[in-house]
Amino acid sequence: MFWILALMSLTVLLTIALGVYAQFNPLLAEGAPPGRWLKGALGLNALSFVGGLLVLLLIVLQTALAEPSAAEGVREISTGLGLAIIGIGIPTGIAALGAGLAVGPIGAAALAVIVEKPEAFGRSLIFIGLAEGIAIYGLVVTILLLDKI
Repeated sequence: MFWILALMSLTVLLTIALGVYAQFNPLLAEGAPPGRWLKGALGLNALSFVGGLLVLLLIVLQTALAEPSAAEGVREISTGLGLAIIGIGIPTGIAALGAGLAVGPIGAAALAVIVEKPEAFGRSLIFIGLAEGIAIYGLVVTILLLDKI
């Protein structure tokens, strides 16, 4: 189990290091699109991170949940329950990230439209609300999964 955590931590650190290196040592001229190898390397890092996370949640979680339960009066948090709680929180995190990615450009465009045409304020709020609804869906999924523990 520790090698999976080490592998996931290593991929995150390598992705951060690659981003810092690419920030201070750009390979291409200003405004040029990045090369295919850079996209492939980042994709491989993301794939190995998600794969390690799935292995951790699917295989290790089954062995951790097979442990005998504690006394009835006091409920101790076991490794399996801790991993289940982390897994339950993942939909909220991913949905919040997706909502942030959606609200950013929509909010900027809405502000630009409101400056030009103030009467479009209501319509722009509707579009921002639709994008923000993604985070609410993730929260609802998390609440429904918490009921299953």
